[in-house]
Amino acid sequence: MIVGKVVGSLVSTRKSDKLIGNKFMVIEPLNKMKSATDQLVAIDNIGAGVGEIVLVAQGSAARIGCDMEQAPVDAAIVGIVDEGIGLEY
Repeated sequence: MIVGKVVGSLVSTRKSDKLIGNKFMVIEPLNKMKSATDQLVAIDNIGAGVGEIVLVAQGSAARIGCDMEQAPVDAAIVGIVDEGIGLEY
């Protein structure tokens, strides 16, 4: 799981049938949590908005976390951070 900031959203008119009706957000991971990429796309079933700090599950945990075990999901927003100590961007 990583902590990141929602920096944008995506609109996709053509996608897998299992993803229809879902919102996609662009996440910028916390500096200490960045890996090979500076941003990632996560499915959002909890209603996060641009500028919010979120918890993102990745891999199979993402599919389970958003109750979409059969969907092609690799990252999902599973929480919105209200307060965090030591979070730096």
